[in-house]
Amino acid sequence: MNSGPDEQREPFKRLFFALPCALAQRRAIAQWRSALGQSLGRPVPAENFHLTLMFLGAVPVRQIPAICSAAAAVRPPGEPLRVALDRLDVWRRAGILLLAPEQASRPLLELVYALQQAMLPLGLEDAPREFRPHLTLMRDYRASVPESATAPDFQLSARHFVLFESHKGRYRALAQWPLEG
Repeated sequence: MNSGPDEQREPFKRLFFALPCALAQRRAIAQWRSALGQSLGRPVPAENFHLTLMFLGAVPVRQIPAICSAAAAVRPPGEPLRVALDRLDVWRRAGILLLAPEQASRPLLELVYALQQAMLPLGLEDAPREFRPHLTLMRDYRASVPESATAPDFQLSARHFVLFESHKGRYRALAQWPLEG
C-alpha cells in the first residue's frame, strides 16, 4: 500500500482476519506445546492462538468501516469451520514452529478467497503467495521439527471469523461475522 505525505500522519492499525481459537482449544494446544520441551524460540502466548485468513497490514483507521462492510458482505460457508491441526512443522525462513492441517478444507479455502476478493476494491491485498493455514506455536524458532510423544490431533472449530488488531504483541478483536446461516 503506497502512502503519500498526508497519509503518513494519519493513524494506522495493523489488521488481519482470522479464525479464533476457543479457550479450551488454546489450553489443550498450549499444554501439548509445553510437553514438547522446546526452549529454542519465543512461545506465542496461548491467548494469541488463531488461524490467519488474510493479513491486511497497516491500514488507515478511516478505512476500517469499509473493511467491515466488505467483510459483512462475504457469503459464509453456512456452518462452523473445522480445521484439523494434525501436523507439526517448521517454516525455517519465517522462523516459526507451527501446527497445520495435512489438507486444507474446501470451505476454508473458499472463505479465504471470498475475503481476498472482498478486499480488492479497497486496495487491500494479501501478499502474493499461496495461502497456507497454520497456527503459530513459537517465533524465532531455528531448530528442526521436534519429536513429540503424542502426535498433534487438534480440531479448531470456529463459528465466526474475526477482524483483529495487532498492537504491541497483543491481539484485539474489532469485529466478527458468523460462519453459519
